Amino acid sequence: MFVGDSLSRNQWQSLVCLLYTSLPNTKYNATRVGDVSLFTFLDFELDVMLDRSVYLVDVVREEKGRVLKLDSIEGGKLWKGIDMLIFNTWHWWNRRGITQPWDYIEIGGQYYKDMDRVVAFERALFTWAKWIDTNINPAKTIAFFQGISPSHYNGTDWNQPGVKTCLGQMQPISGSTYPGGLPPALRVLKKVLYTIEKQVTLLDVTNLCLLRKDGHPSIYGLSGMDCSHWCLAGVPDIWNEILYNFIVTT
Repeated sequence: MFVGDSLSRNQWQSLVCLLYTSLPNTKYNATRVGDVSLFTFLDFELDVMLDRSVYLVDVVREEKGRVLKLDSIEGGKLWKGIDMLIFNTWHWWNRRGITQPWDYIEIGGQYYKDMDRVVAFERALFTWAKWIDTNINPAKTIAFFQGISPSHYNGTDWNQPGVKTCLGQMQPISGSTYPGGLPPALRVLKKVLYTIEKQVTLLDVTNLCLLRKDGHPSIYGLSGMDCSHWCLAGVPDIWNEILYNFIVTT
């Protein structure tokens, strides 16, 4: 099961396509119930699932409005007993205005209209980390965290000042170092992962993706200029090759 935002959906779609194209005559069933998408390979009794949980922690509607609860992770009930979990979050943490799906942030019973988003992200990850240590049995469940997937909306970050989007980018960045450096969210993620007692493997895709300014849907995305998600087939296939390598060598 993939758990996370639309970047998790990117990887889930890629994996389903990779599996199906290797077995094109297999019987399958595709369904969606609420936030859970399910692709079942009937001949193998295999479910490949996606739980859309963009913050991992809960967003709850209360009398005062929609509340992002950094200390609550009731949605984790869906994740128990799954053979493999691949978590992800970050893409939504800087949403503001009409695309922000909450009105208040709640921590320890205190409500805030807003706060530093990286700080909020870190607090939520610590809540998720506690859930992992409390609920995961490594003998039954393998856990991964998809690394921070970057966007390309500022050409200054790759030494092209004045470029505002990924439109027209046709080549990766040469070399192995991204001029703009690594995103702060990756440092936070690694800090939290270091505190977890149970094993969670980091699929550290960040630097790889930073170099692929050419790998986005661009104007061919579903809505507007998309320099955040990735083309299929493409970068998410590499994520799944990395995932497969971890699985077969564990």
